[in-house]
Amino acid sequence: MLPANGFHSVCLREQLARVYLVDDYTLLIDLHKRAERQGPGGSAETRRAIELAGLGNSDPIKLADIGCGTGASTLLLAQSLNARITAVDFSPEFVEQLRYKAESHGLSNRISTLVCSMDNLPFDNEEYDVIWSEGAIYNMGFKKGVEAWKRFLKPRGLLVVSEITWITHSRPPELQQYWDTEYPEIDTASAKIGILENSGYSPIAYFVLPECCWLDNYYRPLQSSFPDFLRRQGYSQESQAIVASEEKEIALYERYKSHYSYGVYIARKLD
Repeated sequence: MLPANGFHSVCLREQLARVYLVDDYTLLIDLHKRAERQGPGGSAETRRAIELAGLGNSDPIKLADIGCGTGASTLLLAQSLNARITAVDFSPEFVEQLRYKAESHGLSNRISTLVCSMDNLPFDNEEYDVIWSEGAIYNMGFKKGVEAWKRFLKPRGLLVVSEITWITHSRPPELQQYWDTEYPEIDTASAKIGILENSGYSPIAYFVLPECCWLDNYYRPLQSSFPDFLRRQGYSQESQAIVASEEKEIALYERYKSHYSYGVYIARKLD
């Protein structure tokens, strides 16, 4: 898989990996760079994670938002916290959108941007009070990501990540087969919490993203963008294939949304 940050959708990263093999990943960038979000999420859920992590707006902190996309969460973090934020994404186009938004919101002095891969971060050991990553750790894999990023956290620093998670004990065979192919690391919350515990973290909180984060905040706006995307791309076979893949993902969620979602995991690095 292409090591890439910022693609917060469920299948988008896998699509990117496949399209990248034919040097045409720019189509996916074009589809998603105009969107407020590149995957499921919501402002209320980001605020809930801030509250559960015990983060206030008084004490100054240093925070890295890894896989920031076009900055929906980054901007809210900058507005809510007394933080110096390093926003990281592999896509220059996404980062450019974030810079424009930060400037228009008067937040440029709080947000610095970095274009690089999440598995090759140029951070110093124990540099950050908080590492934040909504929907992007998928690119490295949950276990590899939380282990690799731990060294960047100060002692007792906070990790806040969301990860695709089973929310039922058993699943329909069609759904299980799909995810066994797309992301074999998908698992239950108990398994993910166990990884955190075995990787030197103390879990603090966990919650599941509600349906509105998928349908209202991500999938419906994405679907409304398909006609313009296809026109921009001249209705090429490649663009139509991307839209078909996205529609398959949406239909799968609509059919089986009671079985999976993103789980938000909040943990503290042990001394």
